[in-house]
Amino acid sequence: MFERPSAGERAVLVHLNFGADTDAAELDEFRQLADAAGARVVGLVGGSRTVPDARLFVGSGKAEELKGLVAAEEAELVIFDHALSPAQERNLERHLQCRVLDRTGLILDIFAQRARSFEGKLQVELAQLRHLSTRLVRGWTHLERQKGGIGLRGPGETQLEADRRLIGKRIAVISRRLERITVQRSQGRRARSRAELPSVSLVGYTNAGKSTLFNRLTRSAVYQADKLFATLDPTLRRLPLSGGDAVILADTVGFINHLPHELVAAFRSTLEETRTADLLLHVVDAASPRRSASIRDVEGVLSEIGAGEIPQMQVFNKIDLVPGACPQVDRDAQGRVQRVWLSAATGEGVDLLVTAVAEYFQTDRVHQWVSLGPLDGGLRAWFFANARVVADRPTRDGGWDMEVMVPRRKLERLLSLDGSVQMRLHAREPGKVAAGAGG
Repeated sequence: MFERPSAGERAVLVHLNFGADTDAAELDEFRQLADAAGARVVGLVGGSRTVPDARLFVGSGKAEELKGLVAAEEAELVIFDHALSPAQERNLERHLQCRVLDRTGLILDIFAQRARSFEGKLQVELAQLRHLSTRLVRGWTHLERQKGGIGLRGPGETQLEADRRLIGKRIAVISRRLERITVQRSQGRRARSRAELPSVSLVGYTNAGKSTLFNRLTRSAVYQADKLFATLDPTLRRLPLSGGDAVILADTVGFINHLPHELVAAFRSTLEETRTADLLLHVVDAASPRRSASIRDVEGVLSEIGAGEIPQMQVFNKIDLVPGACPQVDRDAQGRVQRVWLSAATGEGVDLLVTAVAEYFQTDRVHQWVSLGPLDGGLRAWFFANARVVADRPTRDGGWDMEVMVPRRKLERLLSLDGSVQMRLHAREPGKVAAGAGG
């Protein structure tokens, strides 16, 4: 099973640069990851290479330096800020005589510690098993021996093959359970859609302050802390807006640079809240020195999970840590809200964000009447699933006249797929238009 470091282990960190200068912010984030996992950092080894060494990743000279530091500091663990191949991990463990963990394994360990819900624990276990299935050769030479004994001699299967088979079965079981949870989540989303409440999802780099902002907006008590990946499990709350409107606000897992693909795949059901949102609030740490890089990392993950086309509003958080910054709203050339500056910790500017969200949904929705024939049941179902249906009246010919408020983005997509829908749309109630024309 996945070898998980216990809290307080003495660890040496390794970070190499490949054709670039040392980024102090990246090193600081690496240290924070190690701290979040419970490691006690006793040393740091850096360096530069053109390409990784095929056998030891760091090269023989750097490996000897690392071995000396491990011995001098009595380190129990070496953590690499890079992805290592199974062979490199095995070779390094043999050379250093201690356990070796790469960036993927480190993040998986943090997720294992943070998961609280049944779904979250299943997702983490699935990611760990997928990661482990490629690394069964990791120093476990005894697993390659054939089973022996009376009645067991012969070709048989190696212990390594048996372990792979057992892991494969466990992965299949967890995947089926997560599929059932995904169905339950989709049913919940359909129920919220029937309640005519649009959904807003908080996304952003880990430790950008999403949970703090979520608690401030909804007056909730979601766990928050100044650490990476403080919360994993998604939380949904109703957020009242001005004019009696409301939205469903979702707090989701934070993203990070080089987020392991195993985690992205395992957390797809959780990230579905992001993929189906009507609006994304991209929370950015305004005080971070790598603010621009964090924005690019989040955009990359959003594209990877299929949420890259969903409308976004940037929220520059932590202005209380930025000298001279104040609460404000930035707009684009068309006058639409592009960015809101605020501090979730102090509450400054949070009212501006609530107003901006209300403004977005007021201007984003198109108010129309649509005339449907008796054979347009599928189109009628589409409006019920994607729009707010204000009125739904049967007509004499067996069709329907519907008054709908539909997000502009969804209506434009519908029109691009079926241009005939345009002829069915009216600015006013069809019966009243006809009465006015006849008079």
